Amino acid sequence: IQVMKTIYDVTDEFESQLAQYTGAKYAVTVDNMSNGLFLALYYEKNITKSITTDTLTIPCRTYPSVPCEIIHAGLKVGWKPVNGETLTGAYPLEGSNIWDSALTFTADMYKPKTHMCISFTGPYKHFKLSKGGAILTDSLAAYHWFKRARYSGRRECSYHDDNLDMLGWNFYMMPELAARGVLLMNQFYNMDGTKKHQEDLTLPYPDLSKFKVYQQ
Repeated sequence: IQVMKTIYDVTDEFESQLAQYTGAKYAVTVDNMSNGLFLALYYEKNITKSITTDTLTIPCRTYPSVPCEIIHAGLKVGWKPVNGETLTGAYPLEGSNIWDSALTFTADMYKPKTHMCISFTGPYKHFKLSKGGAILTDSLAAYHWFKRARYSGRRECSYHDDNLDMLGWNFYMMPELAARGVLLMNQFYNMDGTKKHQEDLTLPYPDLSKFKVYQQ
């Protein structure tokens, strides 16, 4: 029987199970997916400098926090037309290696060399955790940076013992939610231990390109 030794163990266990199910090497949980998008944008723009354009293109119909996080990261939003009034599944923030995967959660969904942001918030998601999100990645450097960035720049120890040498944000998933996530992971496996596949969600969204607030 595995015994949890610290408050960080349950979060590590949930992240490990998320990575195993989605096919990613690493998963880093956050308090919501919007903050996960911001961290991924900040990392690619300021740490690896892999974003070489000032404008990222997204579907004109999506959740409003997506253009918010792009603008908060110091970038501009370009709009891609969408047929109809709904959005289905995951899509890339074109100009980056980042994916908005709020409407996708299924077995082996991870796309190599990306940062895929998934959501557990709201009544429509497959993973009904009530709140939270995660960043999926196959980069060890990104994994270590995300883990500290989401935790006020801290390492997973008492701040009295930490060498505080990094700025970060308070985006940490509460351990209580991570513990609930561990308990709920079984629903995504069949009785024989094989992974279940979930259909992409389709949700209606407004045409955000019509709103002046996003025209930066």
